[in-house]
Amino acid sequence: MKAQLISIGNELLIGDTINTNASWMGQFLTELGFEVTQVHTISDEPALIQNTLRQSLEDAQLVITTGGLGPTHDDLTKKAIADLFGMDMRLDPEVLAFIKELFEKRNIPFSASNQEQAEIPDGAEVLFNKAGTAPGIWFDRNGKYVVVLPGVPYEMKYLMKYRVADKLREVFGDVGFFHHRYLKTAGIGESTLSDQVLGDLSGFLNDGVSMAFLPYAGGVTLRLNGSGDTKEEARASVQELADTIYERAGHFIFGEGKELTLSEAVGTALKKHNLTIATAESCTGGLVGDHLTNTAGSSAYVQGGIISYSNSVKVSQLGVTQHDLDSVGAVSKEVALHMAKGVAERLGADIGISTTGIAGPGGGTEQKPVGTVWMGFWSADQHFAVRALFTKDRIMNKQRTMMVVLEIVRRTISGIEELPYNLQKHTV
Repeated sequence: MKAQLISIGNELLIGDTINTNASWMGQFLTELGFEVTQVHTISDEPALIQNTLRQSLEDAQLVITTGGLGPTHDDLTKKAIADLFGMDMRLDPEVLAFIKELFEKRNIPFSASNQEQAEIPDGAEVLFNKAGTAPGIWFDRNGKYVVVLPGVPYEMKYLMKYRVADKLREVFGDVGFFHHRYLKTAGIGESTLSDQVLGDLSGFLNDGVSMAFLPYAGGVTLRLNGSGDTKEEARASVQELADTIYERAGHFIFGEGKELTLSEAVGTALKKHNLTIATAESCTGGLVGDHLTNTAGSSAYVQGGIISYSNSVKVSQLGVTQHDLDSVGAVSKEVALHMAKGVAERLGADIGISTTGIAGPGGGTEQKPVGTVWMGFWSADQHFAVRALFTKDRIMNKQRTMMVVLEIVRRTISGIEELPYNLQKHTV
């Protein structure tokens, strides 16, 4: 069954509000078995609302709108749709009583514009909203359905979970099941992963099975999509594809799950090997330590960190020599090596990692352009540094450095020789 979404509001188009509703609703509907074919983002113009809805109903069995149900003059969605369907408005006494009670509890004056929120197109069904003052509205249009929801995210989610989902099951029954499996990789680019590692997977992409490459700052997420008449069939439909991907690209995969982060995977590996870690950061300014400690229970393996942004801190706290700073500079193999070893020894960690680089946008030279970063690794068994050249964007350089150094840790303690992006080890 096909569905389309219409996000309504000038604030979405000019960038004042980020449209998170469409993303959440797309995932929610997909898990219910619907195929979301299009998302429209439009302004608060009645004619545009009507034309977009009319067009969507030609192509989909279900259309859901969000936005334009508030009490102010620019909230025009409900009236525009009622006019399109030739419906008069009626005052719903149950909704009105709820809104008045809510205002009374909050000691807020009740006004005429608030009463208008209790007006419902005559012939439509109320989706009662206990999370706010704007009810959802359900329209049955000769076997095609329109759902009108408020744009406030927590109100929309409440209505989708507790009102709309039950109505959809009631009307459409079981429309099939979809299963999404997320394989998270790090330290490899999208084209390299596709062309040189995975190769041709077309033989597995049939009978409702597909795959998407979702690149991010430190790697690529592979989303495997399957379908079936039952949840078990949908899950099983992607198994052969997943097995093949693991066979070809297993050491790039740090785990599964849409929300899984690389720092979580590193933490799991550290706990598995009973190791602790400490961070010495210059160009990343604490970002590596921040990500490592975002995981609950990270105190079991994170000893601490030193943000050695100035050269004086590198010397006094991490064992960097003034000679190295004078001869090769702070952004160098020698300094990265000293920083990694120094923080591990000072904080009593099994592993020390370091970052020192030119984040930008200024500060680069011909020999060390913006984006040049050295990362160090120290343990009782290994001591090396890695040089990378990233972008001219400061924030992106910090993020990529964080991801690469964490992936270096994961691969090293897991016994994987190949470094991220085929970077090379530089030893003492």
